[in-house]
Amino acid sequence: MIRDNVNMADTCDAFVIRGAGQTESIGLSGYYEVKCHGYDGLLKWEDVIYNVVTTVGKNGVLDTYLGNVSAGAVVMGLKGTGTAVAADTQASHGTWLEVGLANAPVYTGNRQTPSFSAASAGVKTTSAAVTFAMTSSGTVAGCFINVGGSATKDNTTGTLFSAGDFTAGNKTVTSGDTLSVTYSATAA
Repeated sequence: MIRDNVNMADTCDAFVIRGAGQTESIGLSGYYEVKCHGYDGLLKWEDVIYNVVTTVGKNGVLDTYLGNVSAGAVVMGLKGTGTAVAADTQASHGTWLEVGLANAPVYTGNRQTPSFSAASAGVKTTSAAVTFAMTSSGTVAGCFINVGGSATKDNTTGTLFSAGDFTAGNKTVTSGDTLSVTYSATAA
């Protein structure tokens, strides 16, 4: 029996002086239920098929959801102190605040729009680092990805796709620092 399993994971690395990362995973599985009814309407047999999710299928999921054209705006922002949890949404993430506008530290411009390469081998990665130019001092605890929302900092629309904290703890930044962030999502 072959089971249909898609295990997805994403990573976010950001650094001021050194790199850090956060890994989370999502597992998907699927199956077919088949029933055969005879001409008289009676059930003759039934079976279940657990199948393989192909690499091209995994790439398609990643390209569709994280593709700027297919899924709408995809933006990246910075999160403040507090732990990201699976129940967080863009409108409600009570244990942490977004930094960059009303909450220090501040960075120039809006939330940044990452550019992604096409998914390959079940992995979709930013094609270049996303940069945040800091204009004040403060603490950054991690990053987040929003799909279908607004590039405006502190905006609560869209879907909070991913949020993560630095593995080595909160980072202090000062005006003039630049954070360079790459992002990878994996469908394993």
